[in-house]
Amino acid sequence: MKLDLLAFGAHPDDVELGCGGTIAKTIAEGKKVGIVDLTQGEMSTRGTPQLRALESQAAADILGVSFRENLNFKDAFIVNDHKHQMEVIAVLRKYQPKVVLCNAIRDRHTDHAKASDLVSQACFLSGLRRIETHDGEGNPQTAFRPQHVFHYIQWEELTPDFVVDISGFLPKKMEAIRAFKSQFYDEKEEGPQTPISSLNFLESVASRAKNMGRLIYKDAAEGFTTDRLLGIENFDSLL
Repeated sequence: MKLDLLAFGAHPDDVELGCGGTIAKTIAEGKKVGIVDLTQGEMSTRGTPQLRALESQAAADILGVSFRENLNFKDAFIVNDHKHQMEVIAVLRKYQPKVVLCNAIRDRHTDHAKASDLVSQACFLSGLRRIETHDGEGNPQTAFRPQHVFHYIQWEELTPDFVVDISGFLPKKMEAIRAFKSQFYDEKEEGPQTPISSLNFLESVASRAKNMGRLIYKDAAEGFTTDRLLGIENFDSLL
């Protein structure tokens, strides 16, 4: 399966929070999208890995992605080393996505920046022919490099290099986020409070999307940063 877009998240729910609207819009355009979570989120204050897995699948079903996988890296201790790079490279070569979305380049949770570097660097390395990987059946994989790698924005208020108009898709983004009932505000859910379990946080996610939309004269948008200069064919490409 070759993908148009593959979104990576250090933890289940990262993708929904950072680029859920973009994913929903891309799928509505008839394109194939997948999600890869690097960890099970087992170090989270609330919930369990088993519950997070169920919530992750529910969110994936809401968004309509082609698949969702988990690489089972160690939560809170993601490492950007040879072993982990090779695992990410194998995934990239398996699905050959045109566009990769990954964690924020800088953020409150230390896993986010580490995951950002890991995936971004793996995208480059995946194009090197002398790096050998094999699929699940032991067959050699072909070198492959995505056309684009972009980083979504999470807790920190980073300045985006560009934004994607997600007008009409904010409700689906928020529905997918709310599928993680153990993590985010739910009046029926009890448990220790965290920085992301408040109603204020949930409302701030929607508010940020609306504000980014306001800045481009649209209803809602999601921001991304890029490691390299982007080019456009002509001025008609701009909103």
